[in-house]
Amino acid sequence: METPLPAPLRREQIRRLIDERGFVRVGDLRDTFGVSGVTARADLDALVAEGAARRVHGGAVPVRAPGGPAREREPSFEESLAASVVPKQQIGELAASLVASGQSVILDVGSTALAVARALVARTDLVDVVVITNGLNIALELEPAIPRFTVIVTGGSLRPLQHSLVEPLAGTVLSQVHADIAFIGCNGVHPLRGVTNINLPEAGVKSLMLAAAERAVVIADSSKLGRSHLGQVGPLAAFDTLVTDAAAAGNALDRLKEAGLSVLVPE
Repeated sequence: METPLPAPLRREQIRRLIDERGFVRVGDLRDTFGVSGVTARADLDALVAEGAARRVHGGAVPVRAPGGPAREREPSFEESLAASVVPKQQIGELAASLVASGQSVILDVGSTALAVARALVARTDLVDVVVITNGLNIALELEPAIPRFTVIVTGGSLRPLQHSLVEPLAGTVLSQVHADIAFIGCNGVHPLRGVTNINLPEAGVKSLMLAAAERAVVIADSSKLGRSHLGQVGPLAAFDTLVTDAAAAGNALDRLKEAGLSVLVPE
């Protein structure tokens, strides 16, 4: 049996993994370094105390050092999941109410899309629904609804940060379908710059989803409104509806409505 690395060396390697991957799980550290779960959590807590990481459910994510570059950083799925739980649940339930039995649905990746998936599964009245997704965790969340639902995973190259499938190959399935409705997540919804995303490969797949649906619905919590990022998903005119949460500011919604976007907010 190999001797575990000394704690200082192990923690330095863990810090590098967090910076490289954007998120590490306690279980991954346990397996990689041959330590107990208690030791792995203690290592993460030590890095948090040093200001080198931030704890989220199940693991840790990187933090920007004070005075460091203000580069845009994509939050991991787990980091997003731990934030704005109630607003995302509101969005998920409202978005799921737009789906009818017999329809085909494209469902994007992300924590808000996961809330939509959960709400769809909870709707026991829905039957003969086909859901196409590029999210591995989204597909697993939908699995209990089979055989009421048919779940299709796009395939493609795996991005661990969001557990998403992107090009190459993700577009192969999307280019061969035309769904009734697509629920597309994002990092920004801006009245002039449209719907955008931090990550370019995912923005590209979102654009393919947009083109493959009769009706496109952008799902975004109130923190995303008025923001814009590097990856262009599509102009507001390409989307039928925005579903957001009850905390959305009235002026932000007014600007989006003036730009021609229909808005749905929980009552």
